[in-house]
Amino acid sequence: MIVAGLLTATAGLPVYAQEFSFKFQSVDPAGNPNFQIQKEWTEQVGVMSGGRIAIELLPVGAVVEYNETQDAVGAGILDGHITDVSYFSGKDPAFGLIANPIGAWSSPEEMFRFMRYGGGNELMEDLEKPYNLHFVGATTTGLEGFVSKKPLGGVDDLKGLKVRAPEGLIQQVFAAAGAVPVNLPYAEVFTALDKGVIDAADSTVFSTNHSQGLHEAGNNPVYPGFHSMPLVEVSMNLDKWNSLPEDLQAIMTVSVRDLASDMVAQLSIKDLEAVAEAKANPEITVHNWPTEERARFRTIAMEQWENVAGQSDNAKQVYDILTAYLEQQGMLD
Repeated sequence: MIVAGLLTATAGLPVYAQEFSFKFQSVDPAGNPNFQIQKEWTEQVGVMSGGRIAIELLPVGAVVEYNETQDAVGAGILDGHITDVSYFSGKDPAFGLIANPIGAWSSPEEMFRFMRYGGGNELMEDLEKPYNLHFVGATTTGLEGFVSKKPLGGVDDLKGLKVRAPEGLIQQVFAAAGAVPVNLPYAEVFTALDKGVIDAADSTVFSTNHSQGLHEAGNNPVYPGFHSMPLVEVSMNLDKWNSLPEDLQAIMTVSVRDLASDMVAQLSIKDLEAVAEAKANPEITVHNWPTEERARFRTIAMEQWENVAGQSDNAKQVYDILTAYLEQQGMLD
């Protein structure tokens, strides 16, 4: 029972009667480390709001498929989602470009600076408003590992490789590098690798791949990853967002910044532990691409940014703001 005015033992914050109850769906399955960190976030929102907000977090596919959450949130079937923005590239290529401008970022902090201070948040708000969504904030899992059944030493080894990759820009980049992109949900990656439906996968960070057994099926991972650092959004139904008073909107916004820091820090720690474990396993070979091969892949990717920019007015706007920011920061070379 929640009693108005009672102080919590842990935070010293007043606890009030619950005012808002939201149902969010994650892109991750229950039991996945990413999902557990997101669950911690929902609990923290409850503490920070003094119990006024309660968020129920559902795993991928609980209500709708992973690539249907945007419509479900806009329609009010779900109140919010935590997901990779790339999954909505089919609606507007701009989502793919802002979600994963391959080669733009070498660390999560670089992406967060662009989102918070370089115009990225405003771009996402403008992109999502027509779908009746409000962009609360950006998180990321960090620079992803790459899972492969075949040894990969550089760009030339991608030719003909059947690669699971999210729709949009990242598929176009892999295709331009000579690979054969395959569209599959995360939950099907292990089975597809194991049965040889795909040769490799853009999946998630090394530690999560490792804990989910992906390196048993694809025992030639590349780490650090060379290809992807996704924008993982926390977004809400716009009407539900507008129903929140300003103080709770501020709490939600700040809480997502905390989630972003927690996600990166916790998964980075797990990555280092998992890499050490993988290197100690004689059946797994961890590959680290040399600098020149990473630069080759980035050059291919940047050519595709411009290609995507010509596919919609919104994509052109994302391209212009992104490249202007990168140039100002000396990050285009």
